[in-house]
Amino acid sequence: MKKFLKSLVEKNKITSELGNVANYIPGLEKSNKNSLGLCIMNTNGTSYSVGDSNIKFTIQSVSKPITLMLAILDHGEEHVFSKVGMEPSGDAFNSIQKLETCKSHKPFNPMINAGAIATSALIKGGNSQEKFQRLLDFFRKISENETLEVNDDIYLGENLTGNKNRAMAYFMKGEGYIDGSIDDALYVYFRQCSIEVTAKDLARIGLFLARGGVMSNGERVVSERIAKIAKTLMITCGMYDGSGEFALRVGIPSKSGVGGGIMSVVPGKMGIGVFSPALDEKGNPLAGEALLEDLSTELSLSIF
Repeated sequence: MKKFLKSLVEKNKITSELGNVANYIPGLEKSNKNSLGLCIMNTNGTSYSVGDSNIKFTIQSVSKPITLMLAILDHGEEHVFSKVGMEPSGDAFNSIQKLETCKSHKPFNPMINAGAIATSALIKGGNSQEKFQRLLDFFRKISENETLEVNDDIYLGENLTGNKNRAMAYFMKGEGYIDGSIDDALYVYFRQCSIEVTAKDLARIGLFLARGGVMSNGERVVSERIAKIAKTLMITCGMYDGSGEFALRVGIPSKSGVGGGIMSVVPGKMGIGVFSPALDEKGNPLAGEALLEDLSTELSLSIF
């Protein structure tokens, strides 16, 4: 199996040349565009890691389904989805257009920036630090990695360049979709995006979702319903405005991030983590998508 996975990584690595690393957040441009790592963790306890699976990178938008799960634990499904929708937007992940032009002015889903900021605003805590600490503890728990930390340089870059995110947050505040402090919501959001992970960490969180919200020790952390919500939104919205094509070609719930990560879930079977920092024009990891397509085809992983 490992030899087969290595061959897929080598085959798809060349695709990285067609993409570019993100550079609009200071620090992301330091990634090696030719890196490609893959980790697979099966529900039977076996795991395989090949390529650059141990390189640390910031989780960015792969954090969004995780934050959504904690928000639902904190407030319940009905309240969360009164603040954010469930539909694909069809626009870029950082677009403000639909917020202004749609009738309700409600963010379309929790996987784009506007919806993710509204979701981050729902995390409970007495102040911004307490809210984020609860979220970080949740990340550490379901990744089964107590060493996860924030990359402070990337966080400072997020904060420095996040003016469009601030604009969306203030707009949503004015429309009643953010109840608390804008500063708290953005602090949580920028810091959650700056958590450092590896492909192995993403595979472990994917495995947690593949088990329906259960850790490797058998502890249930979220209900099967909450895990199902996260996986459903990953398949419909998780690859930005390329989600439909990805569902057709790969067919497994996945969430990408501009740091190069993709977290994928084969329900009941496995979690998959990918590191591939060269992005396409939609912000999705180029070689990572191609690798997952080959993997899904060869192992018949599509849920459809």
